[in-house]
Amino acid sequence: MSKKHNFSAGPCILPQEVFQQSSEAILDFNGIGLSILEISHRSKDFVAVMDEARAIVKRLMNLGDEYEVLYLGGGASLQFAMVPYNLLKTGGKAAYLDTGTWSAGAIKEAKKLGTVDVIASSKEDNYSYIPKGYTVSSDYDYFHCTSNNTIYGTQMKSFPEVDTLMVCDMSSDIFSRQLDFSKFDLIYAGAQKNMGPAGVTLVVVKKEILGKTGRENMLSYLDYSQHINKESMYNTPPVFPVYASLLTLQYLEKNGGIAAAEERNEAKAKLLYEEIDSNPLFETFCVKEDRSLMNVSFKLLDESKKEEFDNAWKAAGINGLNGHRSLGGYRASLYNALPIESVQVLVDVMKSIK
Repeated sequence: MSKKHNFSAGPCILPQEVFQQSSEAILDFNGIGLSILEISHRSKDFVAVMDEARAIVKRLMNLGDEYEVLYLGGGASLQFAMVPYNLLKTGGKAAYLDTGTWSAGAIKEAKKLGTVDVIASSKEDNYSYIPKGYTVSSDYDYFHCTSNNTIYGTQMKSFPEVDTLMVCDMSSDIFSRQLDFSKFDLIYAGAQKNMGPAGVTLVVVKKEILGKTGRENMLSYLDYSQHINKESMYNTPPVFPVYASLLTLQYLEKNGGIAAAEERNEAKAKLLYEEIDSNPLFETFCVKEDRSLMNVSFKLLDESKKEEFDNAWKAAGINGLNGHRSLGGYRASLYNALPIESVQVLVDVMKSIK
């Protein structure tokens, strides 16, 4: 069977080279006669993987030793609780920007641990834009935002200047564009978009911000400091997802890094958005200025053409184009590993619907 054009939102497409290397490691990792799935996480071979997986993140983000890199379980959803647990002071408050389903989830969890102010939201307009013009005062313990919204197809093009800690959920656009990552005090991201398979979550945290909540007898697994002290091995880490993430980041680094990835991603998004804008059958769900480079959510304006369009993109070998169940329509996820040739196949299908 020929390889599909995979537009899935996550778990999603990864570089073919990573699939090949990962499959070889499942049979025999590093020529040691054991599978990556069965080696001890304390073995020198895997310790080397973990050390490099942490180091390459800081190289790609151009961050220094004041930051620590963690590979944890629980997905980004666990970080919805871990962030306020580690940063929200006793009697303090946090500021949240509400831009979609996942930011709403983060707000819900944080409210269970303290006072949360939603300083701006686009919920009433079905999250069709990124709020702007808000201010974040120094009274807050931290400001939390979500850089990209997979469901609604919006993306923060800039980040506010804040006089407090900056926390960002970058699950769906991490390593896809150049940013000054030193502006952020804590970044977290589920791996299953741009950096690996499901099962591991990246956390990048400035060490000096920890241990200041006044919270005593913290639950060990929820304490970032515990994971830092154990070098991401407080418990048995998700060995295979960490290894596959390392391979993905190595592929990114040797192919021009984040700068080159951004250039490729802009070209893919431009190609698809130009077709949507010029084709009277299609329309995006969000305002133009906030369109995501990663997740293009769009709808078919003539429902009588739905069967024809669905049959056509499936016949062209396209996978994962259906929109999220909460929004409907279609969603083309243009993650780092998706080649522009796949986008062209989709555009050609869209042009063929009359």
